[in-house]
Amino acid sequence: MPEFATQIVDLLNGLIWGKILIWMLVGCGLLFTFRLGFIQFRHFGHAFGILKGSGKSDDSGISPFQALCTSLAARVGTGNVAGVAVAITLGGPGAVFWMWVIALVGMATGFVEATLAQLFKIRDDRGQYRGGPAYYMEKGLGARWMGSLFSVFLILAFGFVFNSVQANTITGAMQGAFGVPAWLCGIGIVLLTAPIIFGGLRSIARFSQLAVPFMAAAYMLVALALILINITELPGVFALIFKSAFGFEEAAAGGLGAALLNGFKRGLFSNEAGMGSAPNAAAAAVPYPPHPASQGYVQMAGVFIDTLMICTASAAIILLAGPQEGEGIELVQNALVDHVGGWGQYFLAIIVLFFAFTSIVANYFYAENCLVFLERNHSAGLLVFRLLVLAMVMFGALASLPFVWSLADVSMGLMAITNLIAIVLLSKTAVKLSRDYRQQLSAGKVPQFDARDYPEIRAKLEPGIWDDGNGGIKP
Repeated sequence: MPEFATQIVDLLNGLIWGKILIWMLVGCGLLFTFRLGFIQFRHFGHAFGILKGSGKSDDSGISPFQALCTSLAARVGTGNVAGVAVAITLGGPGAVFWMWVIALVGMATGFVEATLAQLFKIRDDRGQYRGGPAYYMEKGLGARWMGSLFSVFLILAFGFVFNSVQANTITGAMQGAFGVPAWLCGIGIVLLTAPIIFGGLRSIARFSQLAVPFMAAAYMLVALALILINITELPGVFALIFKSAFGFEEAAAGGLGAALLNGFKRGLFSNEAGMGSAPNAAAAAVPYPPHPASQGYVQMAGVFIDTLMICTASAAIILLAGPQEGEGIELVQNALVDHVGGWGQYFLAIIVLFFAFTSIVANYFYAENCLVFLERNHSAGLLVFRLLVLAMVMFGALASLPFVWSLADVSMGLMAITNLIAIVLLSKTAVKLSRDYRQQLSAGKVPQFDARDYPEIRAKLEPGIWDDGNGGIKP
């Protein structure tokens, strides 16, 4: 890649992440945490309990469980493995602590954006639910221009750059474990991706529902086994993380600033809270209970699963192994080999293949959703777009890791800034919905949203979804 391109990307990264976005993320997360009454802590159990009734869908949308799996398919990708390794390499073990922090405050942000996405969803020309930041910017704020800008950033980030990152990591894992050439990996990924994305949303949701629980459980079980085997070393690892987080340990690779910056960057890249990506999946769900806030709880749980569970598993694998050579996925492979022997690199290569491949598929759906928004809820340009996405997957398999990660940071940052501005402006509505949901739940009712009770909100909604007195459920 030309030197000037790398310099421009690095300059943008420094501006976005060093001066703007990190403080917006923390500020918004704290704002929503206070305004929602520490919802991620007080209602933590409900966020997971609600998943018990999340298996139903209808002709217009997917089930809440499928929406969660689709959002996790995008979240649980290379950020959970290679991203954690990058954070620890550049910021020291303390970066793990700041990943936890951004996830905890981000759970409130995830609740707000998913709730708004459900509220302002529409039906496209095929009768399918569509929604997300672009739609709540248009309907909630009356700013289609803002939704269009967000859509361009998301298409660039998720349709192209992030899929290149995922393909790049698959290639690195396959080369390290099996010696497969990069070009052959690229062709293989393209051939596996094409039939799923050409099958549309339901195909993507069905695939995610099957693949995500399996891959997450397999990875977590191995990490848990390693933790139990090395249980006596665990207190020392936690001590190292906390000391490094505040710059009290040489291993912090630059002290507090490096740990905080890299922990926040990789944490956001992994759990996507505030970025505006997961709401695209949340809006496609038929919620249960039939209330927009129910999807807020589901996606809040998704942030926790992604960072507090799966990213922590990767950190445990790396830190319990002690100092290792390599960067990115190679570092995790070497750590796992140190723990379990040669088969560890093959296991991780397969896990990374699942993580990254499911991310490619879900990322595509997010980008498709925004393309449909730009085409005013029509799907005329999907064929060309799908071919371009597949071309970028092939490019990612052959590109260099540092430049691809840097480009991902820029596009992700621009997306997040646009989305954060929108959800702050709409936060009063999200708080109102949260209170409505909790009041009904406290009264022993199954929460159900009737827009007729909120005329100031109803006027902005798509007719026939929330204003029929049935809380969005077809009679």
